[in-house]
Amino acid sequence: MLWNLNNSGSGADAGAQALEGATALKVRIHQRLIELLNLSQLEKAPRDVLRLEIRGAVSALLGEEKRVLSLTQTDRLIDDVLDELLGLGPLEPLLKDPGITEILINTHTTVYVERDGRLERAEVQFQDARHLIRILNRIVSAVGRRIDEGQPMVDARLPDGSRINAIIPPLAVDGPLVSIRKFAASPIQMARLVELGSLSADMARFLEGVARARRNILISGGAGSGKTTLLNALSASIGEHERVITIEDSAELQLQQPHVGRLETRPPNMEQKGEVTQRDLLRNALRMRPDRIIVGEVRAGEAFDMLQAMNTGHDGSMTTVHANSPRDALSRLEQMIGMAGLELSPRSIRQQIASAIHLVVQAERMDDGRRRLVSIAEVVGMEEDVITTQEIFRFRRQGRTADGEVLGDFECSGVRPRLLEVLASRGVELPGTMFSANRRWV
Repeated sequence: MLWNLNNSGSGADAGAQALEGATALKVRIHQRLIELLNLSQLEKAPRDVLRLEIRGAVSALLGEEKRVLSLTQTDRLIDDVLDELLGLGPLEPLLKDPGITEILINTHTTVYVERDGRLERAEVQFQDARHLIRILNRIVSAVGRRIDEGQPMVDARLPDGSRINAIIPPLAVDGPLVSIRKFAASPIQMARLVELGSLSADMARFLEGVARARRNILISGGAGSGKTTLLNALSASIGEHERVITIEDSAELQLQQPHVGRLETRPPNMEQKGEVTQRDLLRNALRMRPDRIIVGEVRAGEAFDMLQAMNTGHDGSMTTVHANSPRDALSRLEQMIGMAGLELSPRSIRQQIASAIHLVVQAERMDDGRRRLVSIAEVVGMEEDVITTQEIFRFRRQGRTADGEVLGDFECSGVRPRLLEVLASRGVELPGTMFSANRRWV
């Protein structure tokens, strides 16, 4: 461990005791420093000056604690104390680690992180539930929110764009539960997704062509399947001269154009007033002269307004939806349009969907933690009362290795997309050989 503590036991028990002892020591020193130091002045000081001030105070307090630490251990303790004073405590090193994509806190004693799609236990913990709630309030107060018994749930965005969701007792039975989804400092490129094996080079070329030709795309998938990442990557194909308006519940998109207007919903206040929904923002966005509208995720009646925008001159718009297949995604859209409170027949709703959506892309996070595009389907129209689609590309799963890695390859269905003529008329030329039935990529 980082510093020696008197404890008994061996193996995992000893490690757990040492971690608890280290956390307790850090919190005690932090509390004493609050009593001894002028925090309002310290917060204005440069970090190197502050570090010297803290080092002297920590050395004195360690003497009172009768603890002797090495230089490395002392430096680590000072970093932890600085994080407690000015940062987010035990969360600071996790938020700074670029290899971590998600942080999951199951009460103050248990923290998990996601690396490369897999969950692992983190060697950090909080002193108690109050310590964790204090850190949570420090996070959400920066965006004008609070979390307590009167308001035990919160969803907020950190300054770096990361998204945090927290729920505390009495709603969380055993203690506070926190989920933090981190986002890369720079948006991922389509070429990088190909390198990671999320899709084949031909699939990427096809999707980029569809985006450049201003066709409307619906990205479908489960939570954490990479929908937002793909949306960010596709945005690189949007022309710099186009005005893009984004609408999200919590701003996560990192579009790669200079002409982007970002809108974010607002929850109701304590008096249950002042709420601004995605549907409100969508209606307002239509007055902002957008070339394209991108909705982070449609969940309810705003689906109707989104389709209306796609059908009335805002070609090339994109959105995401939670669904398990392209067919399910279209069915969910139909259900959400029904939530708009309009008296439309099922056939009329399906006609709106069939004319607005040109492509449905299905993303999936698989058992091995890797995210892949498992289907790209074209919406080709209506047959009687049914929306018809044809699959262009798919991922064919072939099994698993002994260590759990999913085996399979990407393949073309052999169907020539009807979109090719529209793409060609808009200057996007794709070779017909891309869509041969015998083409496969590992």
